[in-house]
Amino acid sequence: MTTVTTRTVAYPADNLTMVGHLALPAGAGRRPAVLIGPEGMGLSDVERRRAEALAELGYVALAFDLHGGRYLEDPEEMLARCMPLLADPDRMRGIGHAALDVLRAEPRADPDRTAAVGYDTGGAVALELGRDGVDLRAIGTVNALTTGRPGEAARIRCPVWAGVGSEDPIMPPAQREAFTAEMQAAGVDWRLVVYGGALHAFHHPPVDHTAPPGVGHHPRHAQRAWRDVVALLAECLPVTD
Repeated sequence: MTTVTTRTVAYPADNLTMVGHLALPAGAGRRPAVLIGPEGMGLSDVERRRAEALAELGYVALAFDLHGGRYLEDPEEMLARCMPLLADPDRMRGIGHAALDVLRAEPRADPDRTAAVGYDTGGAVALELGRDGVDLRAIGTVNALTTGRPGEAARIRCPVWAGVGSEDPIMPPAQREAFTAEMQAAGVDWRLVVYGGALHAFHHPPVDHTAPPGVGHHPRHAQRAWRDVVALLAECLPVTD
């Protein structure tokens, strides 16, 4: 196992002081870099561990923040914060750009070789970076089949991989169809994996607080989705010494 180092990084975005988690691989050279966006509740140890897992594979990884260092366990508070955010592409892009600037400024990161992976709200942020024309090598999302403003998906310059649970009530078949139609019309190199029987947030380990209806962990599909994300990065953003 390689030695991974981590540190907390504070940076401004969305009129808040965000607190991200940066994970660096062993060695001293520049490496490809990956943004990791959290679910709507905010940055947690789940995303921090994913950043560290990517660093083990040789990536510089930044798990970014959505809520100024807070984790919103209360579903009502989370929705009150996230629904206006999801309805405002420019705010999402601001959050994404601020995190991407931090990542690209890291001396170990190759600023010309970056990707964005996100879950739920964090995935919507990753997609908006693509629709804003950011030079990314790959975008990967889970439970984030959000559509954008008309015509802007044509600015996406990289492959897009998306995963969703077949029983996800928040991302139902109609939303899947709208998302894939947008990607197809824009000429994007896209893939969608539907994980049979999985609910919303199927990738996320069980939490202490009560999960709302339609949300649930699916251990097998969680592992498969992670492997699919790693395969996307290996294809589009390979680590080379």
